[in-house]
Amino acid sequence: MVSTDRVLAFAAMSLLVIVIPGPSVLFVIGRALAHGRRTAVATALGNVFGSYLLVVAVAVGIGSLVERSVTVYLTVKLLGAAYLVHLGVQAFRHRKELKASSIGTQAPTEPTRGDLRTVLDGALVGVTNPKGVVFFAAVLPQFVDHSAGHVPLQMLLLGLVPITIGLITDTLWGLTASAARSWFARSDRRLSLIGGAGGCTMIGLGVTVAVTGRAE
Repeated sequence: MVSTDRVLAFAAMSLLVIVIPGPSVLFVIGRALAHGRRTAVATALGNVFGSYLLVVAVAVGIGSLVERSVTVYLTVKLLGAAYLVHLGVQAFRHRKELKASSIGTQAPTEPTRGDLRTVLDGALVGVTNPKGVVFFAAVLPQFVDHSAGHVPLQMLLLGLVPITIGLITDTLWGLTASAARSWFARSDRRLSLIGGAGGCTMIGLGVTVAVTGRAE
């Protein structure tokens, strides 16, 4: 139903977006620094669950509307592209304000949360992540083969690609942070460099979204 070329192209685009540290990544790192490996993995699971809820919302709602209207499609795409550029500019401008303390430290006396609560916290961050909202609403529809039909199902299947990548990368971020808490916690410069590079990449992605996609 979905061609291999489209899946690979969407996977490449997804990887480009996901590797840029955003709210979800910082939240996973924060939980890892505060509670360790188990909480980091549970948070990553919650994040991808929340993100897939966005995929479902697009597939059964916004996706159908976008499919029927070129005007709506162009509007969503251009608004999404503009917002991606905005996020990139803001990330670059404020890269020096990204402090180690902002990604979550916790007093030793704070109670440990249960796994279910941790997953739900991660899901909340995932479903409200503006980068995810923009990506799935503006980018996902561009990789659907409209001539093949079953557009919502195609979106649900394609949505599993970034979800899988996100689960792997978020888990790696969390495990790395939990294994090197002191390394992250004492290096504002490292976080600043990551934020600046991510901002530039996000700007490039926004421009790419604006100038590509279906024209019919």
